[in-house]
Amino acid sequence: MELLSMERELSGNAYPGRGIVIGKSSDERFAVTAYFIMGRSENSRNRVFVTEGEGIRTQAFDPSKLSDPSLIIYAPVRVLGNKTIVTNGDQTDTIYEGMDKQQTFEQSLRGREFEPDAPNYTPRISGILHVGDGKFNYAMSILKSSDGNPKSCCRFTYAYENPVAGEGHFIHTYRCDGNPLPSFEGEPKRVAVWDDMEAFTELLWNNLNEENKVSLFVRYIEIATGKYETRIVNKNR
Repeated sequence: MELLSMERELSGNAYPGRGIVIGKSSDERFAVTAYFIMGRSENSRNRVFVTEGEGIRTQAFDPSKLSDPSLIIYAPVRVLGNKTIVTNGDQTDTIYEGMDKQQTFEQSLRGREFEPDAPNYTPRISGILHVGDGKFNYAMSILKSSDGNPKSCCRFTYAYENPVAGEGHFIHTYRCDGNPLPSFEGEPKRVAVWDDMEAFTELLWNNLNEENKVSLFVRYIEIATGKYETRIVNKNR
């Protein structure tokens, strides 16, 4: 599979929706993850990322304009011991609670499916990073309707052991803009991951569609120690 550029993947797609990147820096020091949200409606665009414990939460920028919190207010990132969970919905909590009861990443998602937002049936995308004992591995999941048929849920899990330095994987909710929005297809895209956190954050944010982008989260976790640094960028300030 070709190693793709995040710059091209984002700049060439006006509406990938919500997206997760996970990988390893080329100097092999860091486990890297990023999560972004976009919006077409006023309700979706009226959001910011805020820190909550070791993770983050979405929050209404202007509470008076919040019309429906059901699918837009959630904790995209939570930390359970040496595991960092990143998702595009409240399945973050489902994964956290399941794994806290010794379920696997895949098992914890068995009770969930795509979002009930007909006619889009937005896929639920999830990722988990395991950093411990100087080692790093990760997995990604997508739960999607069968080509827009809400009677059938397709479940895909991708696991990456001993990730390659300088590489990661990118998964997003929508293939492109449209009505209804077409779901992501295929396995997560193999993309280049940078050593420089500031530069990588800037690359991602600057190449998201200016009209539709809302917020971005980036975290670099030192594999040797588990210590991390986080960057949050919000369009609404």
